Amino acid sequence: MTAIKHALQRDIFTPNDERLLSIVNVCKAGKKKKNCFLCATVTTERPVQVNVVKVKKSDKGDFYKRQIAWALRDLAVVDAKDAMKENPEFDLHFEKIYKWVASSTAEKNAFISCIWKLNQRYLRKKIDFVNVSSQLLEESVPSGENQSVTGGDEEAVDEYQELNAREEQDIEIMMEGCEYAISNAEAFAEKLSRELQVLDGANIQSIMASEKQVNILMKLLDEALREVDQIELKLSSYEEMLQSVKEQMDQISESNHLIHLSNTNNVKLLSEIEFLVNHMDLAKGHIKALQEGDLSSSRGIEACTNAADALLQCMNVALRPGHDMLHAVKQQQQRFGDLREQFARRLASHLNNVFVQQGHDQSSTLAQHSIELTLPNHHPFHRDLLRYAKLMEWLKSTDYGKYEGLTKNYMDYLSRLYEREIKDFFEVAKIKMTGTTKESKKFGLHGSSGKLTGSTSSLNKLTVQNSGSRRSQSSSLLDMGNMSASDLDVADRTKFDKIFEQVLSELEPLCLAEQDFISKFFKLQQHQNIPGTMTETEDLDGGMLSRQYTSGVLQSISSEKDMIRQMMIKIFRCIEPELNNLIALGDKIDSFNSLYMLVKMSHHVWTAQNVDPASFLSTTLGNVLVTVKRNFDKCISNQIRQMEEVKISKKSKVGILPFVAEFEEFAGLAESIFKNAERRGDLDKAYIKLIRGVFVNVEKVANESQKTPRDVVMMENFHHIFATLSRLKISCLEAEKKEAKQKYTDHLQSYVIYSLGQPLEKLNHFFEGVEARVAQGIREEEVSYQLAFNKQELRKVIKEYPGKEVKKGLDNLYKKVDKHLCEEENLLQVVWHSMQDEFIRQYKHFEGLIARCYPGSGVTMEFTIQDILDYCSSIAQSH
Repeated sequence: MTAIKHALQRDIFTPNDERLLSIVNVCKAGKKKKNCFLCATVTTERPVQVNVVKVKKSDKGDFYKRQIAWALRDLAVVDAKDAMKENPEFDLHFEKIYKWVASSTAEKNAFISCIWKLNQRYLRKKIDFVNVSSQLLEESVPSGENQSVTGGDEEAVDEYQELNAREEQDIEIMMEGCEYAISNAEAFAEKLSRELQVLDGANIQSIMASEKQVNILMKLLDEALREVDQIELKLSSYEEMLQSVKEQMDQISESNHLIHLSNTNNVKLLSEIEFLVNHMDLAKGHIKALQEGDLSSSRGIEACTNAADALLQCMNVALRPGHDMLHAVKQQQQRFGDLREQFARRLASHLNNVFVQQGHDQSSTLAQHSIELTLPNHHPFHRDLLRYAKLMEWLKSTDYGKYEGLTKNYMDYLSRLYEREIKDFFEVAKIKMTGTTKESKKFGLHGSSGKLTGSTSSLNKLTVQNSGSRRSQSSSLLDMGNMSASDLDVADRTKFDKIFEQVLSELEPLCLAEQDFISKFFKLQQHQNIPGTMTETEDLDGGMLSRQYTSGVLQSISSEKDMIRQMMIKIFRCIEPELNNLIALGDKIDSFNSLYMLVKMSHHVWTAQNVDPASFLSTTLGNVLVTVKRNFDKCISNQIRQMEEVKISKKSKVGILPFVAEFEEFAGLAESIFKNAERRGDLDKAYIKLIRGVFVNVEKVANESQKTPRDVVMMENFHHIFATLSRLKISCLEAEKKEAKQKYTDHLQSYVIYSLGQPLEKLNHFFEGVEARVAQGIREEEVSYQLAFNKQELRKVIKEYPGKEVKKGLDNLYKKVDKHLCEEENLLQVVWHSMQDEFIRQYKHFEGLIARCYPGSGVTMEFTIQDILDYCSSIAQSH
């Protein structure tokens, strides 16, 4: 460090007229270790400037460069971090805080001491020295290690010490005596030299004169040495005397130590005994409650709960090392174990009796609830059992085997009870759906199981009895043994919808209440692994889940949430099969009931998933929803199959096809059911399938029709489809609505043109020949020179169609159109008006050809446009 200090002084500070007083090797706190030096310097010129300079080694070589300098007067605080312990860190507060870590605590202390002295001697300002030892803040030179570090710096500071007042006064007196000292320095120096020589001579004479006194002083020193020897002899004798006293005092000290050790051991022993007594002593009242407490009353349950908690605390106390080897502790632990086993056995027996009693009490109310479509309320039973919830938690933590046994017994008893209640409940629902018990037997409903065994023919027979009206167009579908949606009144469907909603509304709170009770009673809210093993077998048969539990029941379930779901599956194992049977019954009664069931089931599934997507209720309803969706898809497929298999009569006109009317009824019913429903997408997909099937099969029937012209079948049915879609405003069928309108318009125009070719057949053929000649290149005014198309031939053809014949032909055309069209679609006037417009268009076309091809001939038709309007109006009114 001395070499570095001299190098810095020589290379950096001497060129700047500065003296280096103290140096410390530092690096910035908290950053990568890049070393630099902090230097305390003073200028050699007056007035003295004191600075703190940061010097850093150059990156390009071994020389040092001056990086930054701070004036000491800008320093506000020096923080040494810790005044008691050695800590190399310190802070300097200039315009901001600079945090440094010194290479050693000694360097840091020397630097801070130098800063303090410079502040005292040159600045006289208030700099706060925080966490700095008071030994450093002394103006005297430090001792020990710090002296060696800062001694050189102190000498450097003393070289530049200011004159005190007395020294200044002496110099002034001396200079007043030599007034010429200022003007003649050489004379002044010579005078001082002569005076110094005089003083040296006087000093030498004084020394020679004091030789006698020196001899006297030496004699005194000899006497003093003799006195010291005598004192040492006395001290030796004193020391021998004190040696015996010291041995006695050592014996006394050892005795006091043993007494203190004995007292300490007694205090520790007392503490251990108090710990065991306080933590392993069970009150007599708690022992009596555990042995004889009444588990049927609220006060008795509370007393047993408090006693069980106290027992658990005593058993779970954290014993200190060695306690478990004490005989009394072993006896107490054995006593606690016996109490726990006795109370756990008594508690399990009592709860098993409560479970059995609940099954008997609840069975007595089944007859009352079987009349109404409601399920018995288990809330009183749950309320009574929840009083034992804390005891169940205690049993779970202390004796998991008995807790496991209670869980299994609860599931066994409650599953049988719920199975009776739910099957009776579904039996009532099926009876209400079919009307009477007698009618329900026609569906094959018998016994409490409620299984469907009826044949399709008996179902069709009952449906015919319950239906008030039906469409005659669907009679061909009834021959196939499948029921149409139009065979049931709206009231019957509404009744089914209400019953199905009532069933779901009763099941949902029942399952949620039971799940909430299981969670609270068996303390299964939190997710944690349950130790142990479990063996089980699962059989899936027809959607019914059966499990055979061994002694290790439920222990392999990874979380308590899964345990709740498995318990719910065991308790309510009959819900899913019963729901599937009910859905099958509703589908047999009327396949359109699947629409109601899809909407209701989707809403309840959506509600259950919002509460808990993995719950038993959500999973079960989701499985049933799959069945409902499958029935819905089957209903759509059956309708499409019925469209493909429809047969029309060869002797009567076709009119509106049955499946077109069926689609109208289906769409109207579906729109009323699916309003604001969650499964709107399923309905839209079904619409697309159905409408495509309707379009294809309408065209198929039209092509096969013999009695009714193809254009009439297409026109009437697509007009009906367009009217239905316009009225219902089904957004996903906008393209099909436009297509239906286009097909209706095209076939209307085709039918009109085809029909109008017959009343003026010869006239049509004549003008077709004229147009053919013009198309071959003959000029229009030269057509009259053709032998077959001259004026005489034209007049001859025109004379065949006088006004009376035209009216007669139009009347026959009206009758024929009336025979072709059906009454229910009411398109006769629309078609007749279109024929009138087409006839007038043809008339104008004929007149135009006459004017162009036979100019100046004076040939005109035997009737006018006004005559056509009168004929058409008269014919329409007469019919």
